[in-house]
Amino acid sequence: MSLVVCHQYDDRLASSLAEGLPSDVSPVALGTTPETAWAIPDNAEVLLINQNSAAIGLHKAMQAPAGWPFNLKWVHLRSTGIDKYPDWIFEVPTVTVNRGGYAVPISEYVLAAMLSFAKHVPAIWAVDQSGWRNHQLADLSGQTLGIVGFGEIGKAIAKRALAFDMTVVGTRRSSGPLDFDGAASVPLEDLLRAADHVVLSAPLTPETRGLIDSAALSLMKPGAHLINVGRGGLLDTEALRTALDNHLGGATLDVTDPEPLPDGHWLFTHSKVRISPHISGSSQQTRQRANEFFRDNLERYRKRRSLQGEVSKDLGY
Repeated sequence: MSLVVCHQYDDRLASSLAEGLPSDVSPVALGTTPETAWAIPDNAEVLLINQNSAAIGLHKAMQAPAGWPFNLKWVHLRSTGIDKYPDWIFEVPTVTVNRGGYAVPISEYVLAAMLSFAKHVPAIWAVDQSGWRNHQLADLSGQTLGIVGFGEIGKAIAKRALAFDMTVVGTRRSSGPLDFDGAASVPLEDLLRAADHVVLSAPLTPETRGLIDSAALSLMKPGAHLINVGRGGLLDTEALRTALDNHLGGATLDVTDPEPLPDGHWLFTHSKVRISPHISGSSQQTRQRANEFFRDNLERYRKRRSLQGEVSKDLGY
């Protein structure tokens, strides 16, 4: 009997996903509209949810479709976070995310952000003789990187930072060592005091929302650089403005709260802020890695083995 795998993907993504699927797996295209995406047949065991939530009408307050969870045994999300999904999604016995699937491009983005900050890019590019040689640049070597949320993305960032001879410290939800050679586990307060660059890569949960507030920001050293590649809700935006107007050296934000920011928002024009439109995980290899992650999990599922990236309903990630 074929394993029926439903998906809400467009033709291009569906085509790339189908390459190499076992002959006894039957993919079923549900379409990419709210009217069709939730018409799940009774014989389907697996559902792949479109990451473009707006296309399929999916949002936090969306009501469960009639018949949910049907006969589904496994739902796979191509995202890494689950904060945008309604609770009923997790009524399916197993839900997985693409955990670690974006770690390489995001970690390279973080290194680029730190290098840009330390080397004053793009301000150092000369266009004439005015201001010739008037920039005092810094090294990453010898600086301290603090990683808040030491998961797969945090590990990938740490690996690259260590190659630049940085000191790496991290914190995560569970206590104890980070199980990563070269990086030390420290309390959040100590991390904020010590770091020249602080990276937020934690999931957004009720416990982490607003984690970096005015009190936390006040602990950061003068001139320090804050980078957020996690979720905008980890950071108190108004508290950030106060810190930037006083002691903080700068902020690089790939995520914001709200997202996208409304036109005219102060973050767009603040001289110490750099914003990218939530694309740090983007690369030419992203789709391939995501497909490989799913295919590996599909093989695990067929062999009744535990799946990678399984969501803990209790932890919220």
